[in-house]
Amino acid sequence: MDPLSDILALLKPLSYVSAGFEAGGDWSVQFPSYEGIKCNAVISGQCWLAMEGVSDPVRLETGDCFLLTKGRPFRLASDLSVPPVDATLVFQPAKRGGIARYNGGGEFFLAGSRFTLIGHHADILLGLLPPIVHIRNEGDQASLRWLLERMRQELRDTQPGSSLVAEHLAHLMLVQALRLYLGEAVEGRVGWLFALADKQMGKAINHIHADPARRWTLQELARNVGMSRTTFALRFKETVGLTPMDYLTRWRMLLASERLARSSESIPAIASALGYESESAFGAAFKRVMGLSPRHFSRHRRDEVADHSLP
Repeated sequence: MDPLSDILALLKPLSYVSAGFEAGGDWSVQFPSYEGIKCNAVISGQCWLAMEGVSDPVRLETGDCFLLTKGRPFRLASDLSVPPVDATLVFQPAKRGGIARYNGGGEFFLAGSRFTLIGHHADILLGLLPPIVHIRNEGDQASLRWLLERMRQELRDTQPGSSLVAEHLAHLMLVQALRLYLGEAVEGRVGWLFALADKQMGKAINHIHADPARRWTLQELARNVGMSRTTFALRFKETVGLTPMDYLTRWRMLLASERLARSSESIPAIASALGYESESAFGAAFKRVMGLSPRHFSRHRRDEVADHSLP
């Protein structure tokens, strides 16, 4: 897989709620704080988006997509001077996966989903994104427009399997929104996500993800992307925010934490599978990155699972 797919597979974004919202006339709806990430799209009409902690409201037009990544309360409104109503009162009458209507609907339609990231370390994605990721309906976005129209149809015309189709469409919307965001100018932004938009740095990250157990050297990674070792090391640190070897170690430890939490593999087996010759070397690297020894981490995760299984 590619690095973005790797990270999303690790975080396991679960589409929690896919729903539509239709409004008419003057309206304003206040949404509470939430967990995870919201991916929404304006299918028809226009509105304002105002978020707690963000100074300027965002104008959303037909075809725009937006991600909300920090869990902060926010408001959608045709006019921000209109007193808001509680979103719970608006959405409660609608059945799960259906359409909530306000003021009779007909003028504005929004579709989207909330994702819960059930993998560990959601900050490796959400920590890089601003509170509002606004993807404007500009240029060649035919694939996103197709997804939006399909989502509208599935929510309006309920058929057998509509909930599953809407869930898959929501996942596609999330990935496509991140792709389009990466396609925009990201000059000066630091992190693995933005590095993917850089041809050479993205290629280096691809190599690391494709074979994390390999005994990569700085020289080998630099040669694979056609750069000198010194130039590559400086450019990688400036773009990603970590040295190449630190990024490699962190990615290995994220993979290790997932295996410790989700499998019955022994610690020596996991260490060997990720390129470590000794359990002690692996343990030292794991504790440095994760803050716990592999055994403590594994025990802690098992206790969490046991707690969640209690009635």
